[in-house]
Amino acid sequence: MRRVAVIGVGQSEFVRAYPGSIRELAFEAFREAMEDGGLKPAAIDASIVCSAPEYDRQRSPAGVIAEYLGLNPQPTFYVETLCSSSTTGVRLAAALIASGQHDVVAVIGFQKMSEISSAESQERMGRGADIQWESPFGTMMPAYYAMYARAHMAAYGTTLEDLALIRVKSSVYGRLNEKAVYRKEVTPAQLADPKDRMAGPVASPLRVGDCCANADGSSCLLLAAEDRARDCRKKPVWLLGVGSASASVNLTGRDLFTGLSVAREAARRAYRMAGVGPDDIDVAEVHDCFTIAELMAYEDLGFAEPGGGRELIRNRATYREGKIPVNVDGGLLSKGHPIGATGGSQVRTIVLQLRGEAGAMQVKEPRIGLVHNIGGVGLYGNVLILGIE
Repeated sequence: MRRVAVIGVGQSEFVRAYPGSIRELAFEAFREAMEDGGLKPAAIDASIVCSAPEYDRQRSPAGVIAEYLGLNPQPTFYVETLCSSSTTGVRLAAALIASGQHDVVAVIGFQKMSEISSAESQERMGRGADIQWESPFGTMMPAYYAMYARAHMAAYGTTLEDLALIRVKSSVYGRLNEKAVYRKEVTPAQLADPKDRMAGPVASPLRVGDCCANADGSSCLLLAAEDRARDCRKKPVWLLGVGSASASVNLTGRDLFTGLSVAREAARRAYRMAGVGPDDIDVAEVHDCFTIAELMAYEDLGFAEPGGGRELIRNRATYREGKIPVNVDGGLLSKGHPIGATGGSQVRTIVLQLRGEAGAMQVKEPRIGLVHNIGGVGLYGNVLILGIE
């Protein structure tokens, strides 16, 4: 099995409403990744396009995007695991490369969510759950995560103030990220003021400020076999570990509501493959679709014991200068969440961190980074561990 590295990364700006087509949106990230990797389209011998369907009118977007990017006649594949689609794409690309079937694979994630209304978007997200026993009764993403928040509060005494601290941290780094959709300061006072929009109720106990925003955006990652990676102009970032898991789509099939079992299992597998543990991680990107999701990720990934995640944010341990910096690009809460592009954006951040190219968001000399990407309400979970030599 051949070693696999990330040799190029790209991302569009994440915006509320992108004015062009999905193929043009995908091109923005692709162009940046190709420039970053110093490659021409002829060097790509397969592509994987990742998104969640039903947000745009185009069926089979992989073929349309591959044609527009000049990747024909090489094979292209379409991958969908809801919000974790592009890290699932990374797993597939790594397998294709490690097995020797391909040498260089482009993983392109995108979502143009502005083509439908917010109400339609919420309905489609709800259909990511069980359409027979759950979503017809009005359950939507904020309500699901509100249940997890209430369970965590009941079990461990977690407070709204703890969740507010996560949103405040997100805004600190979102303001530094030129790709982020939300680049404004958020203060604890705003989240505590019932007259402030950020404190408006969504699904109790979650408020507007506890929820990430929909966005349009794209990401692109170029993965290559070791011999090709060493010929590239920038130092390769190696894919050390990949872990994935799934859970019951229906929440009545779950036995854990203070964390996500898929994250715990995916992390266990990724750590084992990489030969490292939580204490070896220098910087992490976690799937903070809601503030409670980031708090649970601290615990699911082993950065804290169950119930101990709140101490990390209270002590600023997950800030850039802390023991385990988490989401120092603003995370989904500030960066935005264009579903199919999100995981690729997380990987891009970690690659830039490991190369020392993250600018104002740079963590001091990281060598091992982690990406935690969740699909649906803990239906799918991917954890990737990346490192440099």
